[in-house]
Amino acid sequence: MSNYAAYNLWVNQHFVNWLSTKSDELLNKEVVSSYTSIIKTLNHIWETEQYWYSIIAEIALPDRKESIDLDKNEIFEGLIDSSTKLEAFIASLSEEQLFKVIKIENPWFQCELPLSEYLLQVVNHGTYHRGQIVTMGRNIGITDASNTDYNFYNVVKAQ
Repeated sequence: MSNYAAYNLWVNQHFVNWLSTKSDELLNKEVVSSYTSIIKTLNHIWETEQYWYSIIAEIALPDRKESIDLDKNEIFEGLIDSSTKLEAFIASLSEEQLFKVIKIENPWFQCELPLSEYLLQVVNHGTYHRGQIVTMGRNIGITDASNTDYNFYNVVKAQ
């Protein structure tokens, strides 16, 4: 689980480094997808990661400025900060704590799963949307995305 949380930080840092070289015009260009631009999709990844971190750490969800008021650097910094906190928190847990069952009741769903399952959820959710970002980028001429697969991370980390 610690390695998976470290991967999440690595892959989000990788995306921030990659996307920070792109113009605001490209990052905000409207495309057909779950979210209408690359930057909106990245912001959604961050918002969702904050939500799941609040569940996993059993803390209140932090207050945020309206998404419309955020610039790309705030989104980049926020995502990396969130991923860093998630990684540190997961690394601090014992195996017993990773399997603590947490009950969620909200307007969208109810479930009662071990903390480790929620970590899998947050990282898989980000992976899904990062895949969309790569496809969105290709549709607007950004073709230089690199490999961010979990196995690739493990191979690179081992070298």
